[in-house]
Amino acid sequence: MSVIEKKLKDRSDSKCELCGNPHDLVVYNIPPDSKDTLNDSILACKTCVGQIENPETTDPNHWHCLSDSMWSEHLPVQIVSWRMLTRLKKNDLLEMMYLDEEALEWAKATGEGDDDEGKIVHKDSNGNILLDGDSVVLIKDLDVKGANFTAKRGAAVHNIKLVWDNAEQIEGRVEGQHIVILTQYVKKTK
Repeated sequence: MSVIEKKLKDRSDSKCELCGNPHDLVVYNIPPDSKDTLNDSILACKTCVGQIENPETTDPNHWHCLSDSMWSEHLPVQIVSWRMLTRLKKNDLLEMMYLDEEALEWAKATGEGDDDEGKIVHKDSNGNILLDGDSVVLIKDLDVKGANFTAKRGAAVHNIKLVWDNAEQIEGRVEGQHIVILTQYVKKTK
């Protein structure tokens, strides 16, 4: 047992500092720095750590414990509580929680809580997210205005560029011509 683990067990009475589970405890070093120090770590059960590290597996019922852990006197526990409350969109509890400016900056350092609203996301006809540099295929013939040609269905467009202010448009080259294409008429290729 490391010195940090022993100190964390003493601090937490050998229980998960988030949910209180006394089993399967591990030292969790808080990102982004993940230093192995008492002020950068918590003692957490494997269930909590697994869900913290894999957002897709988050079980909201497991996290009812946050209404208690958010009041911990230990800043690392508060930081992880804030991140999970933010992920779960528990705004009522977040409004009650206070973190000073430096602590809030640490809590936000992993991107948890970044505003997803207002972000422009480009999607193809099947709902797949498009990124700069992707390749797509046209799913129907498109008359290209001002160029006097038709971009044929099945034509591949490589290295696309996203139109930064319009989620429905991408740019690419078809038959040597640089054109703007509506995302509803393309399908991302693997």
